[in-house]
Amino acid sequence: MKVLVLGAGGREHALAWSLAASPLVDKLYAAPGNAGIAAEAICVAIDVMDFARITAFCKDERIGFVVVGPEAPLCAGLVDHLEANGIMAFGPTQAAARLEGSKAFMKELCARHKIPTASFGRFTERDAAFRFIDAQSPPIVVKADGLAAGKGVIIAETRDAAKAAVADMLAGGLGAAGREVVIEEFLAGEELSYFALVDGTNLLELDAAQDHKRVFDGDQGPNTGGMGAYAPTPLATLALKNEIRTRIAQPLVDGLAEEGVPYKGVLFAGIMVTKDGPKLLEVNCRFGDPETQVLIPRLMSDLLPALIAARDGALKHVSLRWHDEAALCVVMASTGYPGAYTKGTVIRGVETAAQVPNVTIFHAGTKRGVDGALIADGGRVLNIVGRGPNVKAAQDAAYAAVARIDWPGGFCRSDIGWRAVKTLPP
Repeated sequence: MKVLVLGAGGREHALAWSLAASPLVDKLYAAPGNAGIAAEAICVAIDVMDFARITAFCKDERIGFVVVGPEAPLCAGLVDHLEANGIMAFGPTQAAARLEGSKAFMKELCARHKIPTASFGRFTERDAAFRFIDAQSPPIVVKADGLAAGKGVIIAETRDAAKAAVADMLAGGLGAAGREVVIEEFLAGEELSYFALVDGTNLLELDAAQDHKRVFDGDQGPNTGGMGAYAPTPLATLALKNEIRTRIAQPLVDGLAEEGVPYKGVLFAGIMVTKDGPKLLEVNCRFGDPETQVLIPRLMSDLLPALIAARDGALKHVSLRWHDEAALCVVMASTGYPGAYTKGTVIRGVETAAQVPNVTIFHAGTKRGVDGALIADGGRVLNIVGRGPNVKAAQDAAYAAVARIDWPGGFCRSDIGWRAVKTLPP
């Protein structure tokens, strides 16, 4: 079978790395891919939002299966478009992808089906939003309704700060994503990412991971797309995962099915573990980034049959096997990220870093220069993944590899996994 992976990030490199090892894959393509994905697949210069070119390429090359990585094409209806053209694709329809594409839609679905989440209000008009804020106790969470590349959530410590965030979003500060805002109560607790494959009815649980969204050590500074992750997490006990599945994940899938919007693909639920149990923060309609980079290396089974079964409604016949080890990912980013950063800096030592035992390196924002040099071409650029018998061993492996990378134009956090390491016996 010929398979096409759509996307250019670390998540897509991890997926391509796994799919390239499948005996079912005769030829693997990626669009547009990156310098690392090029070692696993044939990269083609097609934008993920160019539906016509993607469809034409799939027909010309007789692609048997398309795996859509990023959320934007899913929310724009790429899977619907491909399937309508007779091309099998993994991911939810545009209607089902509203779970991520509209936070207001997700919150209203939770309200209708009694899924535990934060209390909320949704607004398109500033004065009404301000009156709602005046009735809340800080901190207050302000979210842009639409897709904002991980930058549409503000935790405001004061009512004035919440009002400023609302005013900025409604005035166009985040473009179309902020035309409507969702204002929520702040949930105290510890956050984790829960993943399951879904076939419209059945769930196949993958695992839970924890990521580090803040840019600096100690979980300080602005939110990012993710500066690192690890799995498994000691927070996700068997009892907790069962509770998430029965009270949140399965009711989401059942609720959508009842409303005529069957969900197929991967369900990525952001969960806050509060003193009152797990509550849903958000839903993403695609694999996480950087969480995928710590889930996929631990998977023993062939990923492709599971993805096809999700598309075909046949997950009840699938089981997965996992390596009994931990994985930890350190994200290396361009200096200045998540603010303004410079592209074009040269990265050296990646090949040497990859020789560290139990290390895999996934690329994100990279390309090759005319002389073959590795060039930074984005905000988040490299994902250094270490594996080991526990999170501390995985952390040691990852940072040993980081130390071999010569990149004056980049940086990373030095404390990825600190919560889990703290729980280990001395």
